[in-house]
Amino acid sequence: MIDEVPQIQTQAFQRPDASLIAQFQNTPTGFLADAMGGTGALDYRISPAIAHQYAFCGVALTCHTGPADNLALVHALQHIQPGDVLMVGTDQFTACAVTGDLVLGMAKNGGAVGFVTDGCVRDLVGIETVGLPAWSLGVTPNSPHRSGPGTIGFPIQLAGHRVCSGDVVVADRDGVVVIPQDMIASVLSKLPGIRQSEAAADEAVRQGAKLPGFLK
Repeated sequence: MIDEVPQIQTQAFQRPDASLIAQFQNTPTGFLADAMGGTGALDYRISPAIAHQYAFCGVALTCHTGPADNLALVHALQHIQPGDVLMVGTDQFTACAVTGDLVLGMAKNGGAVGFVTDGCVRDLVGIETVGLPAWSLGVTPNSPHRSGPGTIGFPIQLAGHRVCSGDVVVADRDGVVVIPQDMIASVLSKLPGIRQSEAAADEAVRQGAKLPGFLK
């Protein structure tokens, strides 16, 4: 009997213009969540594998590997464009890692600026050397299979949060926020007002305020 070739489905998608992505650089994730009504952050349990390597801003390239497998992730390396963030769904499987330093190093070589998974990673010493910010539910030395099936470019769930390829993804010390592609213009339009309000509130605190202004 001839073995079946693993099925990896790929869907094309439109990336936002780089000029739009640049406007999200160095924006606190809290501001972005405020611009989306207080939402948009991934599960708090998804955290940086290397504590001091956390910040990035880029475009989501989604990949669903399923539990205990990473064949789709390896295939996704072929689709990375500069500025992409690999968003990898494993159905929150934590009994083995979905990747380690070698695949992350190749992803960085391809232009990736970040990696996020609802599974685990491994090879922390190597990941730190690679320097690609990698967020995960945890760390384990157990290794995955490469059997498939899987998807690339399709919408995925990351610990219950829907992510689509082409969304904007921003990470800082507070967490990872996903801005859906159809909300980019809306969020950007609200950010100047949010920045102004935050700056005014910060100044009020520096001047000795003991209560928020809205209580008046």
